[in-house]
Amino acid sequence: MSEQLNPVTLLTPRREITGISAVLLPYNIDHTVDWQGFDHLIERTLNAGLMPAVNMDTGFGNLIDDSTRLEVLRHTASLASGGKFVGGVFVGDSSGDAFDADRYQHGIDQVQSAQGTPIFFQSYGLIELPDAELVSAYQTLAASCDQFLFFELGKVFAPFGKIYSLDVYEQLMCIPNAIGAKHSSLHRVPEWERLELRNRIRPEFKVFTGNDLAIDMVMYGSDYLLGLSAFAPDAFAERDKMWAAGDPRFYEMNDLLQYLGAFSFRNPTSAYKHSAAMFLKIRGMIENNTIHPDAMLRPDTDIEVLETIARDLQQLLKKSD
Repeated sequence: MSEQLNPVTLLTPRREITGISAVLLPYNIDHTVDWQGFDHLIERTLNAGLMPAVNMDTGFGNLIDDSTRLEVLRHTASLASGGKFVGGVFVGDSSGDAFDADRYQHGIDQVQSAQGTPIFFQSYGLIELPDAELVSAYQTLAASCDQFLFFELGKVFAPFGKIYSLDVYEQLMCIPNAIGAKHSSLHRVPEWERLELRNRIRPEFKVFTGNDLAIDMVMYGSDYLLGLSAFAPDAFAERDKMWAAGDPRFYEMNDLLQYLGAFSFRNPTSAYKHSAAMFLKIRGMIENNTIHPDAMLRPDTDIEVLETIARDLQQLLKKSD
């Protein structure tokens, strides 16, 4: 961390937080998509006042096929009724493959045709470009977007992820129609550095924390695009209101949600989707905790811990009414 960077100076009390919540794509026991459950999760997210993000990692964006991806967008656009939502643009490739602008463009067109805002997932073909070519690639994709967001994804989440240098980040941040970026290194220091840079260079740009192990980054000026908020968008929305109001109950709610995050995002991190399904079933939001057949599972022994957290969370939500 730069000697000049003091995180305390970044603290922003009583700030209105922009919350984007990834939405789990639930499955039936026969491994078909539970579309009724998905619609319910989208409605819960919208009713909480958060912006849904679909076809993300939480929605198995790297595992679903194109027809499922389109159906997700169709359901989300219908339920959002003209409201804002974010759609992942994913290109599956292998190390050594060339950057495939055409496949990215296909995904951009899908999201924008559904009236969503695209967010660009990284790919091997993208992250393996030299820095100057990488920035140029983003500029090429940006040219066809009204607005867009981009990802920095740590390899703990995906092998095709990369955390960019601060110089590259600054160049991407300064693309005029880039409105924000999700930072998922799971480390505070690089996110603090991005916040300090944002505050100096482009204050309207949104740094969306993807740090499910430090969700209090919102205290320092980050907004969020989290998988953890998929577990309880209602609780995240209440927490955000408490921060904006200067309500000290923010800390109690944040601490419990962080406990949920620390437990659910433990190694192997990518198994958090099963934790989400377990938790949503416990809360009565979906019928079962089945997930995509190719996704990683948690042990059933997790259920007892998640049930305890769910009970405690419900008590906090009642107290906040």
